[in-house]
Amino acid sequence: MKTSEEAEFRAFVTSRWPRMLRTARLLTGHHHDAEDLVQAVLAKAYVKWERIQRTDDPDAYVWRIMINANVDRLRRTRVREWLTNRIPETAVPDGTERIAERSALAEALHRLPPRQRAVIVLRYLEDRSESEVAGLLGTRVGTVRSHAARALRALRDQPGMNGTDTGEDASAGSTVTPRGGLRSEEVRR
Repeated sequence: MKTSEEAEFRAFVTSRWPRMLRTARLLTGHHHDAEDLVQAVLAKAYVKWERIQRTDDPDAYVWRIMINANVDRLRRTRVREWLTNRIPETAVPDGTERIAERSALAEALHRLPPRQRAVIVLRYLEDRSESEVAGLLGTRVGTVRSHAARALRALRDQPGMNGTDTGEDASAGSTVTPRGGLRSEEVRR
């Protein structure tokens, strides 16, 4: 580009910048996007400035470049960005602790003798009554109660089942509560 044409381009940019920025702001909706759009348009106009000068209306030519550049920008944008002062994501509780607890419970259940494991699973995990469990296992209600008591004691004594990793003081304040709602105090009765 010749120096005279460059001077004319600078004069054009200086005189049109506020108006172009205002129009770009209305097209894009954001001040920073508007500045980017105007700069991209002026870069394209600079390359074609000789041809633009020969047209009847250089303003219309540059505005047409701006409209087309904005449409191209919108086509490339697949996800719209919305400026907000709120965080859109909601906090989700961390489930890793529950997975670890389930894994520890499954291991502890696996260590129980088969009859005690069956009583615990049927009574507390499937939430069946003592008489139902006795009927399913073909035994008496008293046997179900004694198996349940021994199994719960064994579970409490296993490391990690009391909320501690040591297994010490397993009988005091048990945190392992089967879904049936029985606590260690109720089982002892």
